[in-house]
Amino acid sequence: MNLFTDLRGVVVEALDQMAQAGELPAGLDYGNVTVEPPRDPAHGDMATNAAMVLAKPAGMKPRDIADKLAARLTDPRIAAAEVAGPGFLNLRLSPAVWHGVVKSALSQGADFGRSTIGDGQKINVEFVSANPTGPMHVGHVRGAVFGDALANLLDFSGHDVTREYYINDGGAQVDVLARSAFERYREANGLEPEIREGLYPGDYLIPVGEALKDKYGDSLLDKPEEDWLEDVRELATQAMMEVIRQDLASLGVKMDVYSSEKALYGTGKIEAAIQRLESMGLIYRGVLEPPKGKLPEDWEAREQLLFKSTAHGDDVDRPIQKSDGAWTYFAPDIAYHWDKIDRGFDQLIDVFGADHGGYVKRMNAAVKALSNGRVPLDVKLIQLVKLFKNGEPFKMSKRAGTFVTLRDVVEEAGADVTRFIMLTRKNDAALDFDFAKVLEQSKDNPVWYVQYANARVHSVLRRATEAGIDVSDKALNAADLSALAHDAELDLAKKVAEWPRLVEHAARAHEPHRIAFFLYEIASDLHSLWNRGNDDHALRFVQEGDAATTQAKIALVRAVGVVISSGLAILGVTPVEEMR
Repeated sequence: MNLFTDLRGVVVEALDQMAQAGELPAGLDYGNVTVEPPRDPAHGDMATNAAMVLAKPAGMKPRDIADKLAARLTDPRIAAAEVAGPGFLNLRLSPAVWHGVVKSALSQGADFGRSTIGDGQKINVEFVSANPTGPMHVGHVRGAVFGDALANLLDFSGHDVTREYYINDGGAQVDVLARSAFERYREANGLEPEIREGLYPGDYLIPVGEALKDKYGDSLLDKPEEDWLEDVRELATQAMMEVIRQDLASLGVKMDVYSSEKALYGTGKIEAAIQRLESMGLIYRGVLEPPKGKLPEDWEAREQLLFKSTAHGDDVDRPIQKSDGAWTYFAPDIAYHWDKIDRGFDQLIDVFGADHGGYVKRMNAAVKALSNGRVPLDVKLIQLVKLFKNGEPFKMSKRAGTFVTLRDVVEEAGADVTRFIMLTRKNDAALDFDFAKVLEQSKDNPVWYVQYANARVHSVLRRATEAGIDVSDKALNAADLSALAHDAELDLAKKVAEWPRLVEHAARAHEPHRIAFFLYEIASDLHSLWNRGNDDHALRFVQEGDAATTQAKIALVRAVGVVISSGLAILGVTPVEEMR
């Protein structure tokens, strides 16, 4: 139930009536007509811009359109339609509308706010995709949480979502991993490891060395690298991917698909993708201009195989094959995205770290070309997270050797707190994570404040039950809500009504942080109403001796709980029923 969409339908129907009556030109495009909350709640419950956006194409004054439109808005839910300023139209709805919203939340439960705007569209969300060279670090936490919450949001809005991890196991970094693991293998055999510069020094490779010893004994010690590199690389990569899966599981993230970069080599998949681009006239041999900032004498001009990415919005054309015939990093990425398109996805979303900003245009160009513009690609860049404790930079144990691990953060703060806080900023804004603040019990800590609101909902339900009042779903659904008449109570019901609209807006924008913001707002409204009950007994949720009024108030509180639980589920956070 999206009340705003319903009322927009009423407005559009009235506009059609005006056109049929000759009060508006026929054939106007209503695509930009909106119905949304007014900027100032004092102006009404909803506002429509219909007269403002239709005035120019209709060749009429906005206020003339608004006056006629107001007269035709006779839907019983609309108590008043008031023209303001040059032609804005403010709508005031009857209290029964807000009572109906509460009823809808109670009857639909966890499905309240669930949308069908996705219409089953197949969306691939690729996120994390860390190199399989060690445990995940704090820089991966935010991308993992963002990608998973975005997938939850898209699923809740009616999309068919696939969560995918792209294993970067085809580059030189996995050879470095193999050499690093071999030193731990030597250590497991009683030799001193030689952790040379450029190798991975973390203790996390000690178990890998022991596993190599269990499998090979000491048989690899005297063999040249070319004899053991491939086997060690495969075992070490598998071991690291298992660590990564465990890291993700500790954060509550489960992937649907793991795709391998290595699997693209030697299979003809890279060649097939490049040939497709070549058939479009987008592959040629040429020489690139020197990168910005380099003097001509520092630049060695050489002919390369290039993708004409400028034909699809990129700044420069991009090399896909080196002068020695080896593929560049970009080539397998092209093939990987071609594979996703070939699997039938209607939309692709890539979640990258902020250091991949320069990759966005070339990847968009490739996807546009490969899909003939049919499949959009949205690349979301994740800014860095800075760790603090009591306002000071915080350094934890670096058992990984060179970085703070994801597991360190989860063990210190907990998965639920970590997930919620990671979504309190838009993905492309920097985020400070202060371990003291995210665990404190105050209004300034959004996760605690929202969880406290949910616990308060359940506390009220328990108190009402102890008072002998039936607060079962059946009883609350049947309750007479006319007792909800105070402005503060109706305002809270109006906030509940915004939830379905908020879900759709957040899903369309691919911005799960909007869910976290909304949860904080509705929690604040619930706490505010609770506090007002301390001074005004009529606003208390449990009215002693008046079961009917109590049920009406509990129904409102329960509706808020429905929204909070659904919102936390999208964020991947477990709602608590009691604060400890």
